[in-house]
Amino acid sequence: MDQEKIREGVKLILEGIGEDTEREGLLETPDRIARMYEEIAGGMYEDAGVHLSKRFHVDNNEMVVEKDITFYSLCEHHMLPFYGKVHVAYVPDGTVVGLSKIARTVEVFARRLQLQERLTAQIADAFMEHLAPQGVMVMIEAEHLCMTMRGIKKPGAQTVTVTTRGVFDNNEKLQNTFYRMIGR
Repeated sequence: MDQEKIREGVKLILEGIGEDTEREGLLETPDRIARMYEEIAGGMYEDAGVHLSKRFHVDNNEMVVEKDITFYSLCEHHMLPFYGKVHVAYVPDGTVVGLSKIARTVEVFARRLQLQERLTAQIADAFMEHLAPQGVMVMIEAEHLCMTMRGIKKPGAQTVTVTTRGVFDNNEKLQNTFYRMIGR
C-alpha cells in the first residue's frame, strides 16, 4: 500500500473542503488515515485460501453454521462504511475448517472496497474453492452509511443478500433449516 499517496490525497481533500492543513488537530490526520486504510483495506493483499486450508476430518456431513459474524467494510462507491452480520452455513464433504477460520475468511473479503452483493458471493466462492464442501449458503445483513448519513438519509435500513452454492441451490428445505438456525 502506498502510504505517501494516501497522505497526499488526504491533504488534498482537507484543502479541498477549505480546512487549514497546518491546524494543530489536522497535522497528523493524513498519517493517521494512511495507517487506518492499511488496516481496513488490507484484505486486498490476503488470500482466503490460507484460512480455509487447515481442515479436519469428520465422520458425518451435517450442516455447520456460524452466525452473527460482525464485519465492517467500505462501499466502493462512496468509500463510506457498511457493517452488519454475516451468517455462513456449509455441508462438509468429509472435512471441516476451524470455526475461527470462517470469521477470518469473512474478514479477508470485508477488508476491501466492496459491494455487499460481491462480498456475499466471494465468501461463498472461497468456501467452494478452498474447502470443497457439498454446498454453502451465505447471508449478509448490513447497514450502509452511504444510505444513512448522506443521500436518502434512512438510518436503520438493512440490506440483505443471500448466496447459495452446491446442495443449497434450489433446496428450499435445506435453506429453511439454515434460516431457522440463524433465527430468521
